[in-house]
Amino acid sequence: MERSTEPTPTGRGVTTRGTTVELGREGATLAEVVAVARGETTVYLGASARAAMQASAALVDGFVAIGAPVYGVNTGFGALAETTIPAHRTAELQVALVRSHATGMGDPVEVEVVRAMLFLRARSLALGFSGARAELVDRQVAMLNAGLTPVVYEHGSLGASGDLAPLSHCALALIGEGEVWDADGARQPTSAALAQAGLVPLTLRAKEGLALINGTDGILGMLCLALHDLEVLLRVADLTAAMSVEGLLGTDRAFSAELQALRPQIGQAVSARNLTRILADSQIVASHREGDQRVQDAYSLRCSPQVHGAALDTAAHGRTIAERELRAAIDNPMVLPDGRVESCGNFHGAPLAMVCDFLAIAVSGVSAIAERRTDRMLDVARSQGLPPFLAPDAGVNSGMMIAHYTQVAITLENQRLAVPASVQSMPTSAMQEDHVSNGWAAARKLRRAVDNLRRVLAVELVCAAAAIDLRAPLSPAAGTAAAVHALRGSIAGPGVDRWLSPDLRAAERMLTDGTIVDAVEAAIGPLEVL
Repeated sequence: MERSTEPTPTGRGVTTRGTTVELGREGATLAEVVAVARGETTVYLGASARAAMQASAALVDGFVAIGAPVYGVNTGFGALAETTIPAHRTAELQVALVRSHATGMGDPVEVEVVRAMLFLRARSLALGFSGARAELVDRQVAMLNAGLTPVVYEHGSLGASGDLAPLSHCALALIGEGEVWDADGARQPTSAALAQAGLVPLTLRAKEGLALINGTDGILGMLCLALHDLEVLLRVADLTAAMSVEGLLGTDRAFSAELQALRPQIGQAVSARNLTRILADSQIVASHREGDQRVQDAYSLRCSPQVHGAALDTAAHGRTIAERELRAAIDNPMVLPDGRVESCGNFHGAPLAMVCDFLAIAVSGVSAIAERRTDRMLDVARSQGLPPFLAPDAGVNSGMMIAHYTQVAITLENQRLAVPASVQSMPTSAMQEDHVSNGWAAARKLRRAVDNLRRVLAVELVCAAAAIDLRAPLSPAAGTAAAVHALRGSIAGPGVDRWLSPDLRAAERMLTDGTIVDAVEAAIGPLEVL
């Protein structure tokens, strides 16, 4: 059996473990999405949601019984919406829909993304506006709780009519078809995995196949995971910027509260306060307060709060959009409590697609300014007395020269990933679905950009720590000293050249598992976020 090669998705920030999440009629929280996607959280369907779902399903049964034409219940889909389906074939229609729409191609999607998607589809159905039975959500959460994750492929969603192909692969698993990853990471046929878990395939009824696939859950899941990770990484960016300020003999005066108050941008003020606290009582910074001929620092130091703060503000906006969607009923058509069935466009991913693109732009900006700070530390003409490329014996040794190349390559990729996907649209389904959000692509870009940012900051962390070491005997601030001490537990300081890739990857892991941020916050208290 094939096994997943995805790294274990723990540690991209702190997640809740060993808790229970109830799916009710109020939606879900971002923290619950992350906990289910990455943790060992148990999920169950609450009583009020169960009742609402059964009432909605009864309405659908009534439509089938009387033969009233209702889109997706007893008609075809998309451009085939005018084709009427007889009552005895409505269940067959739903199975055919799931099979025909499970068209994914490319690499398998990460387990944590699929778990988030499965949970979020259950969340939407639990609101009771989709005409689906509670048994569907019971099966979705049973799979989550058993660690069974449908194999979903990267290509197939346009983000309008929902994430159709990815969600169809999830729905395929509910009826015992397709493939899943089991709790041990082994890939196997769904039928075998269900049997091992003591579960039997579901038999779909009218509307239920459509209800399982007509949502923005893949886009939303990736957005929630990215927002969670950015909450950590934007604090890391303030930390690595502060370390670079020390390494470059910069000043903290530009970060003062009185200057920030002159421009009342919330994120900027938060970042400046973090920088000020991290640099508090630094001997390195104090050493050149008097007699320094420089009038001001370069933008990459002085404007860090402005760039980081803009990203914080963007993330706050993204969280607002995500939290609205986490309370939303996403499907088409919607089954209303008074018995009406109304078609709508709630499945369209534009709100999420645009914010994913916005966040990718913000991530690119933070990556770019971190790279500029790193470059300055390596250039003997601008590093205020540091050795070339932070190599004490430069010439024979290259120091961090090519680590910067790696950082630049990643930063350039983030600039490419910042090109919006949501401005792209191409009609499908014989022009019935003539505008799409491309939100899945926007979310995939954002996910990669966030991972890249972690790597960019890891390189700055390694270089800035070396620069601080080279400023001895001057002592760094308590916050930056804690970061250097934590890093030195796994990575040696400046010296003769060595194989650097393991060092850089170790730094990335320490940003992933929280080692660095935890050490800093233990020393100076929690850093601020929006």
